[in-house]
Amino acid sequence: MNDWLDGALYPDETPPDALPTLADRVDFLARLCAAWDFGVLPEMATIAEVRKSDWRTAVDACRLLTSPTYHLLRAWHNLSVAPYLGQRLAYIADDPSLEYV
Repeated sequence: MNDWLDGALYPDETPPDALPTLADRVDFLARLCAAWDFGVLPEMATIAEVRKSDWRTAVDACRLLTSPTYHLLRAWHNLSVAPYLGQRLAYIADDPSLEYV
């Protein structure tokens, strides 16, 4: 298995050894974003991998518009801004320190 491929993201099935297809990569990104959105941070090797340019197509295809992590991935890949459909919490949105986070 690749060092960057986090097997913990596959609690429902045996983790794959590789992600050869676009569908495999999109599935991995959906799992990664879901975990990260709930505070389970990925390893640095995983972040380094998904930031590589060959992940750009998979990131664009994923379309997890409710995921803050997905929008971060889009920014890392210089993809156009997509509409964020997630919850916008007023107590966070109105925090003057938010721009520094």
